[in-house]
Amino acid sequence: MTRHHPRAAFPHTPREDNVVLDYIVIAVYMIVILGVGYWGLRRSKTKSDYLVAGRRLGTFMYSGALSAIVLGGASTVGGIGLGYTHGLSGAWLVVAIGLGILVLSAFFAKRIVKLKVYTVTEMLDLRYGGNSGLISGVVMFLYTLMLTVTSTLAYATIFHVLFGIPNIAGIAIGGTVVIAYSVMGGMWSITLTDVVQFVIKTVGILFLLLPISLAHAGGFSGMGERLADSFFSPWSIGGATIITYIVVYTLGLLIGQDIWQRVFTARTPKIATRGGLASGIYCLIYGIAGALIGMATRVLYPHLESPDAAFATIVQDALPPGVRGLVLAAALAAMMSTASGALIASATVLTSDIFPRIRAIFRPGTESFSQTGSLVVYRVAILVLGIGTVGIASAVDSVVAALTIAYNILVGGLFVSILGGLIWKRGTRLGAWASILTGTVAVVITMFATDILANEPIYFGLGTSLVTYVVVSLLTKPTEPEIMTEWSRRLSASDSEDINVSHPETATIRFDPHAH
Repeated sequence: MTRHHPRAAFPHTPREDNVVLDYIVIAVYMIVILGVGYWGLRRSKTKSDYLVAGRRLGTFMYSGALSAIVLGGASTVGGIGLGYTHGLSGAWLVVAIGLGILVLSAFFAKRIVKLKVYTVTEMLDLRYGGNSGLISGVVMFLYTLMLTVTSTLAYATIFHVLFGIPNIAGIAIGGTVVIAYSVMGGMWSITLTDVVQFVIKTVGILFLLLPISLAHAGGFSGMGERLADSFFSPWSIGGATIITYIVVYTLGLLIGQDIWQRVFTARTPKIATRGGLASGIYCLIYGIAGALIGMATRVLYPHLESPDAAFATIVQDALPPGVRGLVLAAALAAMMSTASGALIASATVLTSDIFPRIRAIFRPGTESFSQTGSLVVYRVAILVLGIGTVGIASAVDSVVAALTIAYNILVGGLFVSILGGLIWKRGTRLGAWASILTGTVAVVITMFATDILANEPIYFGLGTSLVTYVVVSLLTKPTEPEIMTEWSRRLSASDSEDINVSHPETATIRFDPHAH
């Protein structure tokens, strides 16, 4: 069985009647986003401000921003398409994402916040000692970059639906806006814009599109009369698909740099837990809403050529002008928030994880530019990667295969060493290295032996990685006491302690590239 990767495709052509109001709504949205981004520019004074919003977010802003980044085009357009095809069980894609946020928030968010790092790779260095993370940094960079590209491709289709312009022009327009506010204020701009996008998304999808589409379909009674019973079963999509969604998306959310970087923004560990749980519940509601919208669309338009056209069809044909523009803005918000979050994550990994380690190989003992705290470096990195993303998105029709490879290696190769470091004290540096290496090799070999989109690579990678991690860790010396002491010291902070005040930015870790 191959994995389903919903994409934001809009073959449905825009209506010509009364679209001026829709144009105005979209234009106002873009102006507001740029204005909020400029506001973030004035608040970004330090590396901590720029990369993790100063670690100062309260519950509402943290929860809203986290919800915005995890619910992108696949969750909105793809989730509705799955509802169109499978009914209520089509919600499992977004439910798996919600479960990942719930598990992360309930069991790991407090620990992640207390570590006071900027990247997942820095956590590996802190936990295992030495330079543990060049390979993990490269994999994480590829994953976040591909996530940025796919999100860019997705939101370009909104402009195609609304204005009828080619995708390349849509990529240029949307990409310019995302790059502009991301470069200006970094995580502060992205957080502030994400909160605005979260509100627009909630209003547009949950409070407008959901009730209007259900009303057009005759409510639950009307759908019950015109849809097969399987559409109302939560399991009709198939047990294998449900398990795969949980393995890929739930586990992937536990270790992704884009998600961890959001967790780092919480003011206290308690806020990270409380706000994350609220976000997870919101994701569950969002997933069910998307499935119901898809079911209503199936009742109204039972013969669409592609399930991915369900969103565009119901928006264009069922909503009045103005409301239609707001709902399209909501979908655009979902995609742009994911793109901007992935963009700053890829820039952070590049500047904090990859360049320092490469430089240390050729110039031992020199201080990395990422440790100097200059915001120019990070702004240049985001600008260059943003332009590169626009270029890649303009040159290809789909990067599903590339994203799948990165996701398989991310989960199959890195999941065990990252999670093991958080929960198992006996895990060692050699165990982590061997786990990453064997899990990654197992994923790549299995992809070549089967199919890139098959389920088997990620399972073989996880299994091989787990066995290797446990066996090698038990056969090697435990992690050095001084390393575990520092690890335990950071984790011993109070759950309500203000991370930004108690642990200044100068507490960032430094790695020794020659440690054994």
